[in-house]
Amino acid sequence: MSSRIALFLCDTPIPAVRAEDGDYTDIFNALLRKSRPDIQYSLDPYDVREKMEYPKDLDTYDAIILTGSAASAYENLEWINLLVAYIASVAEEKPHIKLIGICFGHQILARALGGECVPNGGLWEVGPTTVDLSDVGQQLFGKPQINIQQMHRDHVPEVPKSCHLLGSTSIAPNQGFIRFNDPSVQPSADLNLRDIQIFTVQGHPEFTKRIVSTVVDARAATGVIDKDTAESARKRADWHNDGVDVIGRVIWKIISAKA
Repeated sequence: MSSRIALFLCDTPIPAVRAEDGDYTDIFNALLRKSRPDIQYSLDPYDVREKMEYPKDLDTYDAIILTGSAASAYENLEWINLLVAYIASVAEEKPHIKLIGICFGHQILARALGGECVPNGGLWEVGPTTVDLSDVGQQLFGKPQINIQQMHRDHVPEVPKSCHLLGSTSIAPNQGFIRFNDPSVQPSADLNLRDIQIFTVQGHPEFTKRIVSTVVDARAATGVIDKDTAESARKRADWHNDGVDVIGRVIWKIISAKA
């Protein structure tokens, strides 16, 4: 039996990225296929931003992945409010459906679980970045640190109730969290990733060097990203990226019984 995944599209990549790497469905398909080419799955996109569309029969899915977005998760917009309410309902009522939040998706999940997302004082985190892992994060990823592509200046200051921190950086201390199918469960030495319902990362495991470099150049050209931040990201462009081999594989272990 193959895994069935709903991809909640929270934005569209900029034209220069789409020209080379496609839309977010293509980009996440690349991550999932490269991480575990042996696993059969389907990835069904839902435009939750422009069309506010959602699955008609959610129980046919094993997981929902929420993409990144240039929007801010704290904005009082109809589509964001609907998304937060929908994800809160799934988290509460359907513990068998895995929820995977990437960047903006991480922030939406935090809000859905009663937390908040706020501006980070104008501080950007851009390009490949080393994340120091918590004890729980080290259990999941099997190493003390991971490198992940970043592209954000909002953050989640606190880990939501019943969730467990995965790692930190000096700019954004909450770099992701997990919650178990049973929220009362605490991490243990024999941690089974299939017992995790919610998994989030502030970074972008689906982003490649080419994608990030394209976005950095575009945002620096318009002044959205300042010169120093852009130059720092360019200097780190060739750093090792754990998006596929480490983070992608963990996502599969959470989603699929075959992983």
